[in-house]
Amino acid sequence: MRILPLLLIPALSGCVVGTIASTAVDVVTLPVKAVSAGVDAATTSQSEADQKRGRELRKQEESRGKALRRWQEQCRKLTAAGQPCQPPPAS
Repeated sequence: MRILPLLLIPALSGCVVGTIASTAVDVVTLPVKAVSAGVDAATTSQSEADQKRGRELRKQEESRGKALRRWQEQCRKLTAAGQPCQPPPAS
């Protein structure tokens, strides 16, 4: 029975060494990961810039559409009242 604890000691020490090595690797790579995340947050990729430009264009189109619908409604009301319409909004 005394042999069993002696056999477990090398097995446990291997786990401890593995854990220490894993922790050392994590400590070494942590600054690299932090700098990488900072650079990624500070820079804009081409696809991100394209997405942002697309959102801006969609918002502009939406506001133009709203202005045109408002003009059409006003023109319809003015025409029904027998008055001339204003020119449509600039595109």
